[in-house]
Amino acid sequence: MSVVKSIEIALPRDVVYLAGSSIKGQVILILNSTLVDPIVKVELVGRGYVEWNEETGASRDYSRDIICNNEADYVHKTKTFPLEDNWLSAGSHTFDFHFNLPPRLPSTFTSKIGHIFYFLQASCMGREQILAKQRIYLLIQGTSDFHKEKSFQNPLFVETEKKISCNCCSQGTICLQIQMDKNVFQPGERLIFTTEINNQTSKCLKTVVFALYAHVQYEGFTPKEEWRTRTESSELLRQEANTQIPPFDATKIVSTFQLPLVLSLSSGPPDGEIMKTRYELAITVHLPWSLTTVKARVPIIITSSPVDSAGGQLLEENCHPEPQSPELSA
Repeated sequence: MSVVKSIEIALPRDVVYLAGSSIKGQVILILNSTLVDPIVKVELVGRGYVEWNEETGASRDYSRDIICNNEADYVHKTKTFPLEDNWLSAGSHTFDFHFNLPPRLPSTFTSKIGHIFYFLQASCMGREQILAKQRIYLLIQGTSDFHKEKSFQNPLFVETEKKISCNCCSQGTICLQIQMDKNVFQPGERLIFTTEINNQTSKCLKTVVFALYAHVQYEGFTPKEEWRTRTESSELLRQEANTQIPPFDATKIVSTFQLPLVLSLSSGPPDGEIMKTRYELAITVHLPWSLTTVKARVPIIITSSPVDSAGGQLLEENCHPEPQSPELSA
């Protein structure tokens, strides 16, 4: 039977931590028997990496692909708990810990190409052997003064007009207008916008799609240390309106997106070390009878206030520490 019965990290449930805030919790160690000269510690680690294959030519010879990658270390702190007389008796032992997050951290992020992740790891060692350990991952939201450094047009108005051919002869126009009170948002906010569609054709318009896209530029290096970039786009949020806009008529649609609680900040440090992110709101009117679409795009800026003005945590549904499921290894 192992000396260590279990080791657990107790943290508040469902918390998103802001960069620059503090993390407080407990390590709970339960022993089956007395342990002499143990080392009990907890670590805070934050890392990021990107990796992708870049084709060497149009022949698509995958055996000759170049692997591009990059990595970054954002934080690594260790707390080793002092033990009286360098031994622990059988039973339960609780250790309090406290970590201050650095003020400039990128947000937790994951995709097929890149990852930015943070975790706490508690461990108990005896005689240079790891008796037990547990790792739990954290949600971190980066912060920025980006919104203070630049001013943006408020309110925002975007208009797109396109001539449409119907039945190869008759023509008309479709005018698409988007109005927003602002285009700078924080994670967790509601993004509200009004779309006005003016249908000056002889056909009925039936489908309008609203989508929020993230365009991420990854930065890496080849084995020969040559700098490379790769851009990938993903659809974060989507709504589809089944409308009935008659010919030579107009309509208004008010839409709302609830932004995720954790988002990468718009392009700029610290995300720029391995990736840069920009956001775009796109409204598309589908015209199946003309095999074309009318689309309007609005740049969206994602920022987050520093801790001194927004508090230490974004989301905290339960303030009582809850032990996580232990990972036990001997």
